[in-house]
Amino acid sequence: MSSRAGSVGGGSSSGGSSAGGGGAVPLAVLLRREVASERTASERPELHTGLFSQAKKGEDFTFLKPDCERIPGVPSSSFSAFGVSPAPRSPPVAIAFPRSGVTWIAALSGNLAQCDGLPGGIQILVLFDGHNGNGAAIYTKENLLNNVLSAVPAGLNREDWIAALPRALVAAFVKTDKDFQTKARSSGTTVTFVIIDGLVITVASVGDSRCVLEAEGSIYHLSSDHRFDASKEEVDRVTESGGDVGRLNVVGGAEIGPLRCWPGGLCLSRSIGDQDVGQFIVPVPLVKQLSTAGGRLIIASDGVWDALSPEVAFSCSRELPPEPAAEQIVKTAVQSKGLRDDTTCIVVDIIAEKSHSSMPLPKKQPGIGVFKNMFCKKKSSDSSSHADREYMDPDIVEEIFEDGCALLSKRLDSEYPVRNMFKLFICAICQVELKPNQGISVHEDSSQPGSLRRWDGPFLCQSCQEKKEAMEGKRGSRGFTLRPVIYA
Repeated sequence: MSSRAGSVGGGSSSGGSSAGGGGAVPLAVLLRREVASERTASERPELHTGLFSQAKKGEDFTFLKPDCERIPGVPSSSFSAFGVSPAPRSPPVAIAFPRSGVTWIAALSGNLAQCDGLPGGIQILVLFDGHNGNGAAIYTKENLLNNVLSAVPAGLNREDWIAALPRALVAAFVKTDKDFQTKARSSGTTVTFVIIDGLVITVASVGDSRCVLEAEGSIYHLSSDHRFDASKEEVDRVTESGGDVGRLNVVGGAEIGPLRCWPGGLCLSRSIGDQDVGQFIVPVPLVKQLSTAGGRLIIASDGVWDALSPEVAFSCSRELPPEPAAEQIVKTAVQSKGLRDDTTCIVVDIIAEKSHSSMPLPKKQPGIGVFKNMFCKKKSSDSSSHADREYMDPDIVEEIFEDGCALLSKRLDSEYPVRNMFKLFICAICQVELKPNQGISVHEDSSQPGSLRRWDGPFLCQSCQEKKEAMEGKRGSRGFTLRPVIYA
């Protein structure tokens, strides 16, 4: 179920009754709103980042690009740019993505302290937890960002850039998975992809690595645990698509261990890679987007979450700067359960100006739904009147968008706020050019390839259509495989 919210704010600023009666909105409140609305996107919080990891198998990888700034391109130019805030002893590296019309310039992430605290723009943090080898994790680390940027139209303003990210992330995850599976049959990886743009956080995730936010004492889960044990919906989806989900059999009829998908025995319903398990293990991520006025973000692999609850992770690292906090979380997890798996933790402190309310959010779009949760904190002041307090702006956490559906026909739907998000003659996943009458609508069955009609898009190439059908169980499986039996 997807939802998109409107801008942060109190009641209507036009004439009308207040929330508590018939009084007009106080002038002081109107003035504060006016000042807040005039703040530009250049006002950004400080971002302080720390990373710590203990290896067991060598299958955890991270991708950290701090203090990058997106500069929208001039409409007449063919590219937008990401620039890095200068950092001593850390020369930028430029990577061009001609197909996306985007140039990416980012600081080498060897020493985060060199960029720490700079008033910057966008920060990208990605955690990959590989399994059955590190091939999928390494490939995804090297290609996923490129695929995300390729799926975002060039020249967008900040509001449209943020609104475009959820669909672009879905397309990029699927493309990365599709491309990797042409190179290897085994190996898979979880992915937790986080973009912090000002006070807006966007998280896309598959697998069981998790991302949580603590703000003003409340904890918000920004990712989902895609283990079969955690979701009956995912068990049903995989079973209906042709998978066999169950536990290991022991002679005598008993079953042990977590729920797994057979063949292969994977306990995750979503990942990148894992071609040897089945196409019903999909790479379509849960995407969440929210606005926060500050807080602490923890992104960690299951080596942490199998040992610690989010409450314990935040508690044991409280009062510590991000890097010592990440180390403390990992060491606490290892002390609790032992080093059974690669254990990695990223901690990000988002520090907004005290006087800063919320940065402008994407406007509510028709047909997208209503926003689900808004957590408000009312400020108290001895000099504030009762009426003034009633109109204080929400300033903690507001959910902007959430969608975890596994169906591409819904996740890549043409009903989308950004115009020309998917070009008429471009595949919505792999971005290859399509000839007239070659594209297949994401809404059509494989047996009914449609002509290029504007109201049927977006469109897929034949290869991506086949990938979509396989993910939805519309293509034959590799045959039934019995679950292993353990003999005493």
